[in-house]
Amino acid sequence: MALPIEFVSRTRSLLGSEYADFERALEAEPPVSIRLNPRKPVAGLFPDTEQVPWCSSGRYLPARPSFTLDPLFHAGAYYVQEASSMFLEQAVRQYAGDSPLVCLDLCAAPGGKSTHLCSLLPEGSVVVSNEVVRSRANILSENIAKWGYPESIVTNAEPRELGRFTHLFDLILTDVPCSGEGMFRKDPASRAEWSPANVRLCAERQRQILSDIWGALKPGGLLVYSTCTYNTEEDEDAIHYIIEQLGAEPLVIPTDSAWQITGSLRDSLPVYRFLPHKTRGEGFFLAALRKSDDGDIAFSPKKTKEKRAKKTAVRPFPRDVESYLTDARRFVPCWTGADGTILRMQSETVARLATLFSQQSVRILSAGIEIGEQKGKDLIPAEPLALSTALNPARFPAVELERDEAIRYLRKESLVLPETVERGFILLTYRQQPLGFVKNLGNRSNNLYPAEWKIRISG
Repeated sequence: MALPIEFVSRTRSLLGSEYADFERALEAEPPVSIRLNPRKPVAGLFPDTEQVPWCSSGRYLPARPSFTLDPLFHAGAYYVQEASSMFLEQAVRQYAGDSPLVCLDLCAAPGGKSTHLCSLLPEGSVVVSNEVVRSRANILSENIAKWGYPESIVTNAEPRELGRFTHLFDLILTDVPCSGEGMFRKDPASRAEWSPANVRLCAERQRQILSDIWGALKPGGLLVYSTCTYNTEEDEDAIHYIIEQLGAEPLVIPTDSAWQITGSLRDSLPVYRFLPHKTRGEGFFLAALRKSDDGDIAFSPKKTKEKRAKKTAVRPFPRDVESYLTDARRFVPCWTGADGTILRMQSETVARLATLFSQQSVRILSAGIEIGEQKGKDLIPAEPLALSTALNPARFPAVELERDEAIRYLRKESLVLPETVERGFILLTYRQQPLGFVKNLGNRSNNLYPAEWKIRISG
């Protein structure tokens, strides 16, 4: 599909003599890249691959495999992510510091940058991953659970609702909705949706999002702004808005000249552009800014009525649940769910934030580690428990699966385990990575993999 005529003229004026190379790059095959989960190492995973230069855990693959049919993908051993967006690592490592932080990924679905934050931040940091669209928020919650970081909260809320939590967050990542010009190569259909009017609409929405959330960032806190677009209205102009209207200081991120990252296309702002004819990735823009210590400049929080927190009956927590985790002392038990049957373990910070959010117009989809569901005398272990890096694998009998068996499990088909396997709840693993639970009945086993997560493609 041809590029929109107005996009061509606008982008040619920005890139000048480089434009011909840029357009040729948009017709080439996009690179394939993944990011490894450092908390779930797998020996020999993607050997002899090239590292993404600006990301220690990023890897380029020579070809695109069927990720859906790889059990390790579902186990959270890696995340499929576009290489340019992994540049987030450089901003975080330069400015996040060594102390635990409370962070917000405001527009987080499907979860690439949130899971990256979970791997980058100091131990004990809490990552709140938010998505305003409920269907996308469910996908986000699944991907966060698979990554396995226990200090995570997934919310479904408008930016203005989270913006009411004055000075709560040390770091806010705003990968804002944009016109998507940087995806023209990966998604040619997006070219048909582009228009100057949509660019203007996106720019206005981005400024509203920034204004809505600004009060939630602590003075001296770090804001990371990013888009997957090329135009200056959504990029440089947005940074000027944050500096001039919200009172932020732009920050320099050290880079290597070999990465061929492009700076500002209009002025001397410290911003970082990834152009596909120069860097090995898709179109991407990022800037880091520090909020003024003087307080909230040009910000007036909107007052809305608070929702009362729903009261949940407190029941005795099963005595041996602490043995499910390797370091249960870090966590406190709680009941969640309308009927009070879902068990969770949360760190004190996660529990405090979850309690805080429950009193506002913020829907919490997950917080901490979901342990399981109490049904009568049985505590049915939950899938997020199996995938959590806090799981104590010695607590459950385990059965290592071959690839075909693992795929059958992920399709939620029934499995017959060896006769020597004891009855009860069994942890299934693939290449030593937990996949989930079954209840072994002897002649068959009940597959406990979530129905909404199951593999639906053939192959």
